[in-house]
Amino acid sequence: MKRKTHLPIIALIFSGILAGILICSAIFALTGFSLFGGRQEKTASAVTQQNEELIALAYSVLENIRAEDFYALSQVVHPEFGVVFSPGTTINLLTDRRFGAEQIATLGADEETYIWGVHNDSGEPIELTPSEYIEQYVSAGDFLEASVIGVNQVIRSGNALENITDVFPDVVFVDFYLSVNVKDSQEEYDWSSLRLGFEEYEGELRLIVIVHSTWTP
Repeated sequence: MKRKTHLPIIALIFSGILAGILICSAIFALTGFSLFGGRQEKTASAVTQQNEELIALAYSVLENIRAEDFYALSQVVHPEFGVVFSPGTTINLLTDRRFGAEQIATLGADEETYIWGVHNDSGEPIELTPSEYIEQYVSAGDFLEASVIGVNQVIRSGNALENITDVFPDVVFVDFYLSVNVKDSQEEYDWSSLRLGFEEYEGELRLIVIVHSTWTP
């Protein structure tokens, strides 16, 4: 007499469980969550074909800024609106400094002191020359080496309001995130982000905003 086996039934149950896990993992991946580790951070290695133009343009802007090639930078600035420099994540078109493309082309030689906005902590005006502002609020970190980026996604926020999509409803942006130092296993300090926002103009993406974000105590 042959012994009855339950192996086919067990195999069927196991296959069903495995299929369920794979489906859940796919859903979590699409929504930015990991089945085993919470929210996933978008990385440069996850760039899709649809994002290639935006990513390439954002990196070229960083390269022009690092090389201080402001003429090349001016060629991608929105020709009608110009570009806004926001020293914090809360963009304010009334107080943040905006330059036209022609002004950007000669920015390296501009020694005039401008008001670029206000300090979040004190409310005092930020008074700097263009080179001083870029050094402190744009080139403070080597964002070309950022290992984590967000495509139309803010990687990390502080206490200030994030309003880039409210101010610019048609914006597409890249968030370059740097974590400078880890002092505690549960929390990162000294992080900073640079967000480059673009809008379409006559079929091409043009730079409209450069947003600085950083950790504050």
